[in-house]
Amino acid sequence: MIMSASVSAPWTVALSTPQHIIVLYFLVVAALALFAGLVRAVLTRNESGSRYRAAVTARLAIAAIAFLSYAVIIIEFARGYTLRGTTWYPNSETILTMVPRYMDWTVTVPLLTVELLAVCTVVGVTARRTQLLAGGGAFLMIFFGFIGAFVIDGGMSASSLLLFGGISSIFWIFTNVVLIRSVRASIPQLTPEAGRLLRSATILLLSGWVVYPIVYLLQIFTTGGFWISAMQIVLCVSDVVVKIGFGGLIHRVAKLRTAEDVRAGVDVHPESIWMSSVKLSDAGQPREVYLADGAAVHPTRSKPLVNEAVAAQPLPDDSLDV
Repeated sequence: MIMSASVSAPWTVALSTPQHIIVLYFLVVAALALFAGLVRAVLTRNESGSRYRAAVTARLAIAAIAFLSYAVIIIEFARGYTLRGTTWYPNSETILTMVPRYMDWTVTVPLLTVELLAVCTVVGVTARRTQLLAGGGAFLMIFFGFIGAFVIDGGMSASSLLLFGGISSIFWIFTNVVLIRSVRASIPQLTPEAGRLLRSATILLLSGWVVYPIVYLLQIFTTGGFWISAMQIVLCVSDVVVKIGFGGLIHRVAKLRTAEDVRAGVDVHPESIWMSSVKLSDAGQPREVYLADGAAVHPTRSKPLVNEAVAAQPLPDDSLDV
């Protein structure tokens, strides 16, 4: 066990009634915003081409997971504090107002890297390798932060928080480098508008990630209901901005790239593509069926033949009964 000066974990601090109400407000608003983002992701999932299906799937999964995690946090926040007079005191369940966030991030942060790389121009083996590196780095970034915040010394050791926060930061930097290299290599191959949107999405994502280590370190240097409330509020705002705002930008990049593919004849799309009331491309349907070289028709597969003798036999009498 790492010995060090103890700190006050966020789930051990009492809240005043105003602090309790404002935190609950932001938790519910964040959950509703994430639900709205999920609905929009479902309704717009067919607006981009199949080439960018990974981004669509990641966006749907991120919104769904985040909404479910906030539903759990709200329930545990209501159960995790006991009102005595005008003060809300934590109980044994209060830790569950924080743990689900890390469980959420363990899945959604790697999915954010999938969403970003899906609209980049890296392809084939390079794309798979890049995704593995970025997703693995994102997972380890969250995992080591979780170990320091909850597992070692119950999240109440300053040195444990700093040690595992430092290890997490190494993977944070590594993941950033992998993503930035892929984005920088992709932008020159995109149209100016798509390149600007991809750059904006990347800046939003990586800037949002800066907030989380800052909040992680706050518990080492600060304590009290005001700071715990501020931590919860900042995390709510960051989750909505990163998961919904970033997803919206990536969706726009995917639509732009789909329109480019349709206009260039690289791909087809069953409906015309519009963005901000501007038509980007007409519906692109295949004009002919493409066959293999030298083939006149599609090859057919033989079907099992019914035994003629069996087929010729009359039906039993009872089969005619009504």
